[in-house]
Amino acid sequence: MLELNFHPFPTLQTERLILREVTMADSQDVLTLRGDIDAMRYIGKPASTTLDEARDLISRIQDGLENNTAIGWAITLKNNPRLIGTIGFHQMDKQHHRAEIGYMLLPQFWNKGLMSEAIKKVLDFGFNTMKLHSIQANIDPNNMASAAILKKFNFEREAYFKENFFFNGKFMDSEIYSLLNKQ
Repeated sequence: MLELNFHPFPTLQTERLILREVTMADSQDVLTLRGDIDAMRYIGKPASTTLDEARDLISRIQDGLENNTAIGWAITLKNNPRLIGTIGFHQMDKQHHRAEIGYMLLPQFWNKGLMSEAIKKVLDFGFNTMKLHSIQANIDPNNMASAAILKKFNFEREAYFKENFFFNGKFMDSEIYSLLNKQ
């Protein structure tokens, strides 16, 4: 069984980013991210419209940390502490040393290599610090950018589920990508 402890919170750094704890002080930035129609296009959840919804999400992130069942980071630029995205392991299967990665970034920061930096650092943390055996991602098959970044990091498509997800009045497909720790 995988034993996890996220206390103290593991702040991570890349060349241009700081991945830090998400706090209630980030409520407005979380609302901006989760309320952005483009950022939410492939998430399969309604866009946030209130600060209470943002605070509820932050509370769930903090509960996961407190219980060592999930970890989420705020993505920030080194020269600006404001949250521009999130990344983390939202679903963990401790018995099988497996976690699901999820990530989002405000559209004005897309296509700058920032998410690649964040994913590389979080994968390293997952495999080398958390001692995960595998990391998976569950994506909308129409999200070509997400599929491309996963393939860049050698994730392999493991499954394609037809109409397994109900959102916004219709059934949608999903794909599962996975990466094994080959170390």
